[in-house]
Amino acid sequence: MLSRLRGALLNLVLVTAPLLAATPALAAINPDDLLPVDEAFALRAEAPGDDRIEIRWHIADGYYLYRHRISVQADPAFAAQTLQLPQGKSHEDEFFGRVETYRQALTAVLPGKPAAGAPRQVTLKVRYQGCADAGICYPPQTRSLSVTLPDAGATAAQPVVAFGPARGAAPLGGGLLAGKAGAAEALPLPPEQAFGFEAIAGDGNTLLLRFTPAKGYYLYRDKTSLRLDDAATKAGIALGQPRWPQGVAHRDEHFGNVVVYFDQVELPVALTRSKPGAATVRLTAGFQGCQTDGICYPPMTRTVSVALPAGVVGGAASKPDGDLAEDSRLAASLAGPNRWWALASFFGFGLLLSFTPCVLPMIPILSGLIAGHGPGLGARRAFALSFVYVLASALVFTVAGVIAGLVGANLQIAFQNPWVIGSFALLFVALALSSFGLYELQLPAGLRNKLGSMSDHQRGGSWAGVAVMGALSALIVGPCVAPPLAAGVLYIGQTQDPVFGGAALFLLAMGMGVPLLAFGVAAGKGLPTSGPWMVAVQRAFGFIFLGLAVWMLSRVLPGAATMALWGVLLLAAAATIAVAIKAAQRYGVRVLGWTAAMLLGVVGAAQLVGAMAGSSDPLQPLAGLRGGNGGHAAELPFRRIKSLADLEREVGAAKAAGKPVMLDFYADWCVACKEMEKYTFPEASVHAALSGFVLLKADVTANDEVDQALMKQLGIIGPPATLYYVDGSERRNLRLFGFEQAGPFVERIGKASR
Repeated sequence: MLSRLRGALLNLVLVTAPLLAATPALAAINPDDLLPVDEAFALRAEAPGDDRIEIRWHIADGYYLYRHRISVQADPAFAAQTLQLPQGKSHEDEFFGRVETYRQALTAVLPGKPAAGAPRQVTLKVRYQGCADAGICYPPQTRSLSVTLPDAGATAAQPVVAFGPARGAAPLGGGLLAGKAGAAEALPLPPEQAFGFEAIAGDGNTLLLRFTPAKGYYLYRDKTSLRLDDAATKAGIALGQPRWPQGVAHRDEHFGNVVVYFDQVELPVALTRSKPGAATVRLTAGFQGCQTDGICYPPMTRTVSVALPAGVVGGAASKPDGDLAEDSRLAASLAGPNRWWALASFFGFGLLLSFTPCVLPMIPILSGLIAGHGPGLGARRAFALSFVYVLASALVFTVAGVIAGLVGANLQIAFQNPWVIGSFALLFVALALSSFGLYELQLPAGLRNKLGSMSDHQRGGSWAGVAVMGALSALIVGPCVAPPLAAGVLYIGQTQDPVFGGAALFLLAMGMGVPLLAFGVAAGKGLPTSGPWMVAVQRAFGFIFLGLAVWMLSRVLPGAATMALWGVLLLAAAATIAVAIKAAQRYGVRVLGWTAAMLLGVVGAAQLVGAMAGSSDPLQPLAGLRGGNGGHAAELPFRRIKSLADLEREVGAAKAAGKPVMLDFYADWCVACKEMEKYTFPEASVHAALSGFVLLKADVTANDEVDQALMKQLGIIGPPATLYYVDGSERRNLRLFGFEQAGPFVERIGKASR
């Protein structure tokens, strides 16, 4: 009994003595400066022939191994003899006394022969211990290595190499490719380089994780764990089940049937929430992997911070794989492995959006500016002016989107108030009066000559004026929200990467500007030379500018008042044509002129009559006289809400009643919102599909603090947006930004009602 106790004490001293020896130096040593043990003593084994196995250590500078602490044990498949170690360097150790140590490199030889009928694969158990010159000694290490013995005829130039996993790690034999000639000779990478990990928010209820094994490394699926910090728990956020993609099946010697990944893995993880607010959480991921035909790493952990936008109570745990809303899917593509292709695709999205009502009003603005420069402009200068207009618009569009992503403030919405819109409408009126030549008729001759010389000078350097109009057009004329814009803003908000996200928004804006370049060149090339035709073109653009002023004012004026303005404008245009046509010499021109004047006069009169009858639709001015609703279904029975408290109350009541909810974000100045009101919501099929829904509408025209708080809480950058709630939780994958026709809209409703 006493001898056993003495032996146990001796073993304890041998194990702890190097650590105790280093204790005085611990206070002065930063452990972060020390290498991980498998980097300090990189271990591998190879079998040059079937009669011996070589165990090799590559020892980092400033580190050494003890000779007497090295031992190797082979399994019965290899009848091993005594381990052969070279002579080491003499070293006086405080606890061990005089010992031998190794630096730089060590090769130990284990002679023997394979057992008859035994498998060619041999498992070694290698024990060793070493220290750093800084005064820290590592605990004794144990590694298991698997080496495949070559056939008896194999040459020494064809060794079979194996690397050993750390104790507690996955001993995967010689790796998935064990036994192949030419196995990896390179030292293993540091864990941070071998296995990359990052995480972003897919939306308020989804995390998107990415594991990136380096080439020649693989990751275990079932050795991965995820954990949120206490702050997430307090915020009411919990992890759902990860949705792993298909991996590679492998039969592991110790773990059995496992799934591993050799390439980058995109992993969506649903979140369940008891509170809807935005939050920043810390995610800790634990995982384990190996080097192909090399070492297996000990379990690793990484911790990252993720900024989550506002989510919905409940969550999206039942959401099927890959079923993300369009904005979330595009945002994820910007963060995915093909992010550069995704970036280029935003230019294509811009082309698709270029013929929407958000961009079309810019065409007459740019064409009118070019026409205002007078005759002889030429295609080259017209293209240059158009490019300046588009570039300025794109830059402001990008800056506005980046600000919206970083701080949640939408500059375009901030400009949608009656004072700004009225001022911009007055600017169009001023341009129209200039096109009519009103300034030249009213100003004194001396002042007119002075202004004329200034205008000639400005004509040669009018880039700034065109750029200012492009910037104002981006902020005021087209404040439309579409999925690509929402995706770019969502990406910036989640990753805090304004450079790449801003590049996506810039390409989107430039794509939207391509038709403007074409129209600008056409306007410059097609302008007539000086003379009556040039005067007529400028007068026509004067009426176009007045039309743009009315269109801008329609965002803040009642529908009847807008129709009245259209009526006055059309009657004025008809009168102008009637007066001008009297001087025409050709019969055909007079006929066309009188016909145009009559049509404009009739339409203008219809607008005035319709306005007095209470109509509000300029395209159906007399609908009010017929009674009814013009053949369309009755308006949808929306309930108006204002605040987040209103929304939570209505969603809770709908949940109690067992009804789904549709929430529509609307504003009077939103062009796409009015498209939804005019073309989608009135359809009978939409009414039928929404018959069992509670319909809510948030009118954010005022854009006051309550409106901004509601949009920020739900992650809405601006209207139009349509959200669906089922059992009290938002179906985030059904979220819609922008206009959608009735057919696809009904399909979306059907998904929410299932």
